[in-house]
Amino acid sequence: MKVLLTGGTGFIGSHAAAAISRAGHDLRLLVRRPERVTASLDPLGVPVADIVTGDVRDEETVARALDDCDAVVHAAAVYSLDPRRADEVRRTNVRATEVVLGTAAARGLDPIIHVSSTAALVRYGGSGPDLPLGDITLPYTRSKIESEKRARRLQEDGHPVVCVYPGAAFGPDDPYLGDQNARLCWILRGRLPVWPSGGQHVVDVRDAAAVIAAALTPEQGPRRYVVPGHHVDGHLLYRTLSRATGRRLPHLVLPAGLVSSGARMVDAMQRRLPSQWAVPTYAEGVEVVRRNTRLDDSPARTEFGIEPRPLVETFRDTIRWMVTRGVLPARYAGRLAPVLT
Repeated sequence: MKVLLTGGTGFIGSHAAAAISRAGHDLRLLVRRPERVTASLDPLGVPVADIVTGDVRDEETVARALDDCDAVVHAAAVYSLDPRRADEVRRTNVRATEVVLGTAAARGLDPIIHVSSTAALVRYGGSGPDLPLGDITLPYTRSKIESEKRARRLQEDGHPVVCVYPGAAFGPDDPYLGDQNARLCWILRGRLPVWPSGGQHVVDVRDAAAVIAAALTPEQGPRRYVVPGHHVDGHLLYRTLSRATGRRLPHLVLPAGLVSSGARMVDAMQRRLPSQWAVPTYAEGVEVVRRNTRLDDSPARTEFGIEPRPLVETFRDTIRWMVTRGVLPARYAGRLAPVLT
């Protein structure tokens, strides 16, 4: 199939591009900054010759990008929990979803894959097989919930919209070192020894890409898939990183309400700082962990045969990549360092 991919220079999007290309599909990218394509996709060995430049929120640009396409994967979104980017998140994510999914539905593309987020599903009271929407009202999560509402309306109207929900994504080849991997660096450097009580759904970015590629099957109708992963609390997170590196990583798991109060103070402080100064501890992220929502990822496991990589493997691969890229000094890699030097 001819597949349009939005957000193909991002972390999940670039890995999705690799998986879609390996599956034998003809790939087209819609990007705002074409100079980023090489940096994002060359490390993954993705040859892309078909590029449309423009804003994913612009109807004419999206219509032009969809010409001659059979399917679309919409992965473009501003992913940031940084309160300084709240306005950008609000302006971009819902509008982009409306334009891309709405235009694709009007043209009869099949399937129309919406890369959502488990952030749109986390809620007090737990989840269920119907994947009810979440209850967080902070900017990024709210944008994903509102985007998800748009996707579900199209599903209710019978359009073949497929919602894919990655969790907190880790893994190698992160083009711009997003929040999750940046937070991992802080933990390994000993700068983040406190974690809130609760847990969250954690996935390997390569597993997220595999689900997206597997969902590119037409004539299956509306569907929803949580990317297979692991429910991870603070103790499991630090214990697995210690296992991967052989290092002791002293830490405290504190009541989420207490951590949330501290994170809100950090958010307020960061609003006054230049954007390049960032502490990857955000109140919105604490609220996600605080809800401790367990999600049913069995449909993707059953239908696609995709099992999540072991968590320790994900972290080992991520740490090795960080060191080889110079993102993390080798001394923080512990037993992984001899492999790298």
